[in-house]
Amino acid sequence: MKKLTIIASTLLFCFILSSCTNNPDYVYSTSTSNYSSSQDTAVASATQVNPVRNVPWDYRVVQEEVGDLVGSDMTIIPDNTLLPNDGNYATGDKVWILQYMDAMLTTDNDRRSQIKLSSWSTLKSFKDEKSALADLGNLKESIQTEVDLIGVYKTENAGKTREFAVITLPSGNVVKQPISDEKYASLKSKSKSKVKVTIEQVHLYDDYDQVYSKFRGWAQ
Repeated sequence: MKKLTIIASTLLFCFILSSCTNNPDYVYSTSTSNYSSSQDTAVASATQVNPVRNVPWDYRVVQEEVGDLVGSDMTIIPDNTLLPNDGNYATGDKVWILQYMDAMLTTDNDRRSQIKLSSWSTLKSFKDEKSALADLGNLKESIQTEVDLIGVYKTENAGKTREFAVITLPSGNVVKQPISDEKYASLKSKSKSKVKVTIEQVHLYDDYDQVYSKFRGWAQ
């Protein structure tokens, strides 16, 4: 009897496992994924994954005017943005404000990136432009650094040839840039997989360690 119970339990387990593995969403699925390959990346085409992330995109300093005073706050016109009146401003005063834009990045199954930019949001007010620009300089910094060179390639269409370089920036985003014939030859002959570039590091205002890198040119 005990032997029959063991056999029955084993058959039941096999039946349950079989039905689970036919489900593509089951974490232990044994189905084989189909891969489509490109020059540098193999993409699991059977995996429907669309990672989305928000990153700091840009900052700017603009001069605006104080509108209405509302308790301890003030409005900034013409958009009637409400800010704390920390500088004891009066209606009609000119102030410098720091504005912020973020971006929502989406990567599709073919590793193509799409971007959706937010509108400008007002963060803070300053009495003078010098103080505002000092704060801006801490949030957006231009540096030269070495990054990973994934590779270079050519495309040809209607008798016209174009060359591109593909690099990975410090924040992990992959960038494709058109390059000249001379730059193509120079990068193609490089023995190292590193290349010098100028980048802009954009920091998140309330979490300085969160940074997004933007390509700003090739360094000498």
